[in-house]
Amino acid sequence: MAFTDKPHLILLFMMSSTLILFVSALDLSNASAETPSSGGDGFLPLAEKHVIIRNKISNKQILNVHCKSSSDDFGMIHIPWNGSWSFRFHVNLWKTTKYHCHFTWYKGGSHYFTIFKTSRDDKEFGDPPVCKECIWDVGRSVENPVCRVPRDPKDNPYCFKWEDGP
Repeated sequence: MAFTDKPHLILLFMMSSTLILFVSALDLSNASAETPSSGGDGFLPLAEKHVIIRNKISNKQILNVHCKSSSDDFGMIHIPWNGSWSFRFHVNLWKTTKYHCHFTWYKGGSHYFTIFKTSRDDKEFGDPPVCKECIWDVGRSVENPVCRVPRDPKDNPYCFKWEDGP
């Protein structure tokens, strides 16, 4: 009869509610990943992400890329014109994951851009929308040189300027 005490019932209710919410969240993440038209895939903590960087620079030179986070450093990567390079990772539990990249190419200078940050790329109702596969074109234009390309080719890309500030 001791298990019917009020504190035990409250604890049992909280544990079962948490379990139900957790299972529902897992089911939601699987369902949204299967529907490419939805923008809500992968917004849960620990969601897997796939970043793809495509070389679209106008002078058709090799794009040199060095990307890193607080826990990963991919070293210098050389992407031929119209080629691509990618990496995968999981968003951390606190949703503070960031990957910073340094871009250089012949007659193109030296530029910096945060290729993934949860505050932009993993907000449930953000603009641009959440991406599970984050495709980036580098060098599409001088005005907005870095563009995240949406899954649906009918949608316009989300373009950004370099983050070269002091």
